[in-house]
Amino acid sequence: MNNVINLESRLSAIESRNKKVELDKKWEGSVTRKILLMIFTYLSVATYFVAIGVANPWSNAAVPSFAFLLSTLTLPFFRRIWDNRNK
Repeated sequence: MNNVINLESRLSAIESRNKKVELDKKWEGSVTRKILLMIFTYLSVATYFVAIGVANPWSNAAVPSFAFLLSTLTLPFFRRIWDNRNK
């Protein structure tokens, strides 16, 4: 009887962990996460540009922010290539 209870407990823990992992994966690929990271990148770069005296810091900060967004959009493509070569 203890074995059944132990197995049920372990199965419940595994299912709980799987739900968390699935949610983490969903978040990693979400548009919300990408937009938030783009905004935070823009704000931090713009603030840094202001601090070091770059001309037009708020408009110049858009370049690295969009570059970051572009990199996140192209990574799945390169991941598929990498996966195919490493199967």
